[in-house]
Amino acid sequence: MARQPLTGIALPDESRQIVELARQFAEDRLRPTADARDRNEDLFDTEIHAELGELGFLGMRVPERYGGLEIDLLTYLYVLEELAWGDAGVAVSVSVHNSLPVSILCNRGTDEQRARWLSAMATGEALAAFALSEAGAGTDAAALRTQATRVDDGWELTGEKMWVTNGASAELVFLFARTDSPDDRKGTRGIGAFVVEKGTPGFAAGKKELKMGQRGSETVSLTLDRVRLDDSCLIGESGRGFSYALEALESGRLGIAAQAIGIAASALDHAFDYAAERHQFGRAIKDFQGLEFKLGDMGARIEAARGLLERAARAQMADDPRKRRLSSAAKLFASETAMDVTRQAVQVHGGYGYSREYPVERLFRDAKVTEIYEGTNEIHRVIAARQLYRERGGET
Repeated sequence: MARQPLTGIALPDESRQIVELARQFAEDRLRPTADARDRNEDLFDTEIHAELGELGFLGMRVPERYGGLEIDLLTYLYVLEELAWGDAGVAVSVSVHNSLPVSILCNRGTDEQRARWLSAMATGEALAAFALSEAGAGTDAAALRTQATRVDDGWELTGEKMWVTNGASAELVFLFARTDSPDDRKGTRGIGAFVVEKGTPGFAAGKKELKMGQRGSETVSLTLDRVRLDDSCLIGESGRGFSYALEALESGRLGIAAQAIGIAASALDHAFDYAAERHQFGRAIKDFQGLEFKLGDMGARIEAARGLLERAARAQMADDPRKRRLSSAAKLFASETAMDVTRQAVQVHGGYGYSREYPVERLFRDAKVTEIYEGTNEIHRVIAARQLYRERGGET
């Protein structure tokens, strides 16, 4: 089944054209090659990423003066959904590059830093990564231990980062380290944000992680052994990096929600195709009421997730006080929708759904991590509840 155009979305003509371009690219280039990337997970598809750069999809949130498309948040999220429909692993690489490093540089970088890095990021010449998590600092990201020590001519960084998407192939890594002293910890106000360029002495990527799903994306650890950086590599204030990370993650988790919806939409398309082709007891299985109920529920959940994501995106664009709660709610609901829809798609396929002969097996594996990264769903339930309490006049 060809990708069905999104209908009823209020976007200007130029935005619709960009979404249509993403839909066509996903159908022509991503979907036909997604299984190959899944099976050859040791390789990073540089050709696909070069094409994404040429089409402008790595500069979607970059201002036009730096060569980017500078599209609005809602259009960007619809593009991510289209790309994830084609291949979730490629989509998350695009999402991390656009939602996190670009956001931090645009919002917190100096004019000199933006001029230095954004143009290359917009074209894909410089793929970017975001390195916050560590072995002992996942959900509790403020517990990170990588240390940035002040030296005469800048900073010296030592430590290790985990689960870094794009980490080995990135030309630029936006990385967070403690800038306070081991003898005088300042909690979340003792963390700085730095840009580390590929090839910097003492900076190295580990082997690519072998993952359950989204194998087309590159996930590695990073080590820093007395990495020397000058002050031009520090973003903003030396003790405000953690707040910059949280600010970027608020919009970043919307990208994960869009990715999850794309995965679910792809699974639903495969389920409809199979239900129309597969015959039992003399008729297509789509004509059995039990399957109709299942397919109807899958479609309804996807539309509900898409509607919540649009509401959350509009809250971000309007700087609505509810934006943090809605972004958590959208990521939570969309990721659980992806898991439910892909599970049902496997069930529609029966025994074939459990084999690698059909794509729903891969989509089921791809969906799982959307419940984990950019904040586990457990922490998003906490965030949503606490924000709701605050909105009602309480304190936590």
